[in-house]
Amino acid sequence: MAENLRDYRRRIKSVRNTVQLTKAMKMVAAAKLRRSQEAMLAARPYSAALGRVLVEVSRRAHPELHPLLAARPEKKVDLIVCTGDRGLAGAFNTNILKAAELWRAERERAGIRVEVTPVGRKANDYFRRRPSIPTRRGPTEVFRGLTFDLARDIAADFEQRFVEGETDGVFIAFNEFRSVIAQKVTVQPILPLAELVGEQPDGYEPSQSDYIYEPAPEKLLGHLLTRYVAFRMYHALLESAAAENAARMSAMENATRNGEEMIGKLTLQMNRVRQAAITKEIIEVVSGAQALEG
Repeated sequence: MAENLRDYRRRIKSVRNTVQLTKAMKMVAAAKLRRSQEAMLAARPYSAALGRVLVEVSRRAHPELHPLLAARPEKKVDLIVCTGDRGLAGAFNTNILKAAELWRAERERAGIRVEVTPVGRKANDYFRRRPSIPTRRGPTEVFRGLTFDLARDIAADFEQRFVEGETDGVFIAFNEFRSVIAQKVTVQPILPLAELVGEQPDGYEPSQSDYIYEPAPEKLLGHLLTRYVAFRMYHALLESAAAENAARMSAMENATRNGEEMIGKLTLQMNRVRQAAITKEIIEVVSGAQALEG
């Protein structure tokens, strides 16, 4: 009986230590989530302004001359798959990998070759174990210090591949942040930017004034398009970072709650065992006393 009590005490101590760990991880994830949300909110005005400028410049340039705006039949496309570098985030990584596989299989059935570029350690490990899938080596530890310069470097590689004809389109699969408890898996096109031609963002009013451009509108359009591609990449990575932190915070909160419930159940069982042991000892003492009296 004493062995059973010691086992219960060891299990309760182990679960209590785990609960302390999950509480700490939840607090860390909450702090990171707040910073991620602030970065997303700060990026939205810039994104809206950049879209308006692009539309304004494209009205005065010849967008058909720029290669990033040239749509062509898809024979080979790139798919960037964004996951985290670590687990303990519920189904965050699993959901994005499943969605990427379904999207890739659909394109493959249509005769389009898909080459995957994983971003994050979980995605790299997943596709490394599947050599049959065409995969390029992708970066890891991206979300440890996510900056616009890092996103621009990643986008520049795919922009060069698109311009040189190595790929006919670039797509990115990531978890879009909706709320702390909800993330939506999204596959978003990065290149080409053909949909920008003639597009008018919400609240856009064409200017009636004429402008003098320095440099020429065509050259300015090329610079803005490159900037826009990099920012679309950066925005997707920001969304993924915020979604991962939210998923980890929710997972750690659930783990903490389950651990506390387990501690309660184990404590109740231990008390029952201890009470049974005390009752048995009392019965043995009373029985022995009665035997001596008889």
